[in-house]
Amino acid sequence: MTRHRVVLFGATLAFYLTIVLAVVTTSWLVRFDWQAMLFRPYQQWPEIHAFLDYWVVLGQRGPTAVMVAAWLGWRCWRQHTLRPLLAFGAALLLLNVSVGAVKYGLGRSGPHYATEVGSNEMWHWFQPGSDIFPSGHTANAVVTWGILAYLATSPRARRWLSALSAVLSLSVGLTTVYLGTHWLSDVLLGWAAGLLILLGLPWLEPPIARAEAWLLDLRDRLLAGASRTASQATPVPVPVAVTPLAAAEEEAPPRETVPQSAARAPRAPAYLAPGPHTTRSERTPVTPAGSRRPPHPDRATRGSTPAARPLTGG
Repeated sequence: MTRHRVVLFGATLAFYLTIVLAVVTTSWLVRFDWQAMLFRPYQQWPEIHAFLDYWVVLGQRGPTAVMVAAWLGWRCWRQHTLRPLLAFGAALLLLNVSVGAVKYGLGRSGPHYATEVGSNEMWHWFQPGSDIFPSGHTANAVVTWGILAYLATSPRARRWLSALSAVLSLSVGLTTVYLGTHWLSDVLLGWAAGLLILLGLPWLEPPIARAEAWLLDLRDRLLAGASRTASQATPVPVPVAVTPLAAAEEEAPPRETVPQSAARAPRAPAYLAPGPHTTRSERTPVTPAGSRRPPHPDRATRGSTPAARPLTGG
């Protein structure tokens, strides 16, 4: 928190209290509110009414918060940090608490619900439309678009985003006056309320850093617990000794199983002749008795005396 920022914060707080005091005491600011309301700008320039009906959405909390949160979430993913989203969440929380407390505490009715000309329309707690001081659209535009300038990483980007957020918040505030939904003093107090939150954000940096460290540590512990649970739930395969015979059986192709009903009846061998068959001892020998050698004219019969051969040479 620099000295320059502290001075700006003090000046903005003094301006905030001055606006509240001027409205409570029904000063010249309340009379100016009535003059702007009776001027009815939406009747003076009706051609821009349709466009400003859409333009005022840039100060509505729901759509703008979604858009800015999406952008900051992408930055968190790129920069591996939770600080942008945590800073934006802290700013919105502080905005809702501070602005909401003043709205319902003062109970000021809006221009459409005003009952007495020249009155400050304060302390109407139980009447409809009595929660418009300060302007929530204006304060939300200041914080939502100003947080982009606060979280900028370069001086040039910070200057451009600061100018853009100033133009958006100023135009949204004046649009609510044009539409007749807020007094001019509501817009002034909304600008001051949003600027106070942006200027006071550096005081929230230490709690944001502690919250970021706690969330990251919680994420690491949850991831470690999830991985431990997954490793315990996965069964560890038990090695089984495989013998050569079992390995051969595993590698052999599966046998085709034939259903028992489809098995054929046993047949007789094809080489057997039909009819009754006898044993080998009962069969009649087919080879005739005697020598199996063919007869030869020069060969003598076994058991006879061979004839003497004539001697040659005289």
